[in-house]
Amino acid sequence: MNQSGNRARYATRLARVLDHIYDHLDEPLDIERLAAIACLSPYHWHRIYQAMYGEAVATTVRRLRLHRAAGQLANSSTPIAEIAGRAGYSSLQSFSRSFRASFGIPPAQYRARGTHSRFRPALSGDDQMTMREVVIRHVEPMDILSVDHVGPYMQIGKAFDSLFGWLAKHNLLAAQMRMIAVYYDDPGVVAEDALRSKAGVLLPHPVQASVTMTPPVSLAHVRGGEYAVLRHKGPYSDMRAAYEWLYGTWLVQSGREAADAPAFEEYLNTPKDTPPAELLTEICLPLV
Repeated sequence: MNQSGNRARYATRLARVLDHIYDHLDEPLDIERLAAIACLSPYHWHRIYQAMYGEAVATTVRRLRLHRAAGQLANSSTPIAEIAGRAGYSSLQSFSRSFRASFGIPPAQYRARGTHSRFRPALSGDDQMTMREVVIRHVEPMDILSVDHVGPYMQIGKAFDSLFGWLAKHNLLAAQMRMIAVYYDDPGVVAEDALRSKAGVLLPHPVQASVTMTPPVSLAHVRGGEYAVLRHKGPYSDMRAAYEWLYGTWLVQSGREAADAPAFEEYLNTPKDTPPAELLTEICLPLV
């Protein structure tokens, strides 16, 4: 088997591990069980995982659990102790230490005054959002390689990992590729488990004809035209509040109208090597 085929074989095995992690975040994730899912030696598989994904499997699990916890803190009234238990922590103190190490502030402070709070109506203060933080930009139409995701928008990372696995198998990973997600439904109207989205990438070069599109990957079209673009710095858990401000405040006051097309997000860095407070995301709202 050639080098490309060997990498594809390992990528397929480790993709099964990632799927299992995403689907069982509420459960203990035993290292030997994950090795069995990967069909690799329990002595060595985690070294292969770290070499291919750039982080230890324990780091992946902790990052995903804290990512979900931040969303629950920002967007729900679930007690912090309950959120800590779901994230796999036996005590509130250990959860608070881990959350603070990742997000820079304790969970209670994040819920009350995290970066998501700047999108809320405020009486005064420099942290309040302003109309000038949105720019109008012309976007060229794009055809992106994508993987469908159905379920909570905060879990779209599962589709991105599936897409990256497919790209790796076909030697298509590129430093200049753009990461884009398209969101089709309003979470205020559609049930969370039925929300539709696509995780996608725009490659810097066309895909060769010799590469056959195989499930779960397909081509998706993103319309061109004018977009209202809000560049957001901070955790992905802020996105719900950012959208509410963009639609409920900016769009209403701007005099513009939204086009009959989905919004998309472009991710300018990645949570695998960027602290949550430093994540950069452009939210792009299509305009008439």
